[in-house]
Amino acid sequence: MIHSILIPMLLGFAVFMCGMKLMELALHRLAGPFLTGVLESSTATPIHGLAIGTVTTAFLQSSTAVTVLAIGMVNAGLLTFPRTLGIILGTNIGTCITTELIGLNLNKLAVPLLAVSLAIWIATAMLGELRIVPALRNTRWLDPLRSSSVVLCGFALLLTGMGMMQGVGPAVQDSPFFSWFLDKAGESLWWGLAAGAVLTAAVHSSAAVIGIIMGFVSVGAMPIELGIAVVLGANIGTCATALLASIGGTKAGQYVAWSHVVLNAGGALLFMPFVGELTSLSEWISATPAGQIAHTQTIFNVLSSLIALPFCYLGIFRRLGPSARH
Repeated sequence: MIHSILIPMLLGFAVFMCGMKLMELALHRLAGPFLTGVLESSTATPIHGLAIGTVTTAFLQSSTAVTVLAIGMVNAGLLTFPRTLGIILGTNIGTCITTELIGLNLNKLAVPLLAVSLAIWIATAMLGELRIVPALRNTRWLDPLRSSSVVLCGFALLLTGMGMMQGVGPAVQDSPFFSWFLDKAGESLWWGLAAGAVLTAAVHSSAAVIGIIMGFVSVGAMPIELGIAVVLGANIGTCATALLASIGGTKAGQYVAWSHVVLNAGGALLFMPFVGELTSLSEWISATPAGQIAHTQTIFNVLSSLIALPFCYLGIFRRLGPSARH
């Protein structure tokens, strides 16, 4: 079990997370300061915040990064709590881009993408050394191109890690613990919700957990209904990082973290009775199991955010803003 499941799974997970972090850091370097300014100046209403949160998260490929950024800006007094409500809703929508890309089953492109990214990076490094030449001194495009190559490398590593984790599917399917889990989940899908929440809270990445579930569902190791329940749980577990980031901050910053919990946990509890309907809808949209999981994540996050959006206009949230600075 250690050699057939644990070691390949840990290696695949390490490669996957390395790719995720490379993408996040490179994208943040490309547009981090600009996006911070956009968050500060373009969130006057919840609907504006939702749009900005969606675009920012889709660009940074990390809802956690944007949520933590929002908490930091609130703690610093750059944003008020009411102006972050729309951002939180938008982060849940924007993060679906990652799972949709994973759901396209692009694993075969990992090696070509890695080769292209390395070639671009080497070319930009060589051109950077030639900046002493007068004709190449004003190459402002060089650094963004280099960061873009790192983004591409991160995505290639993400796909590689996904392929490694999916490879353990048959061995997992034969393991006694997984059989026990499937038996319990057969009695109640709430076991899947709990498993998704705990795993995501432990690894601090809902995309990684959902990617693993895509692999299990794709090889038939897990039924689609259970996979969807785990996905709903993953959306709860992803709140753990925001809660940790809010510790020791202002009340307003803590309100931001808890609003994230309320949105995700409330949405998951609301949709759990409709796992069957979500399964049917995802099967109608996509024929591949991985695509069905990805589309379920998108449907859940979009509907949850749209349902919660009108509540962000309630006066009670505006009154919390000035009184929650300390």
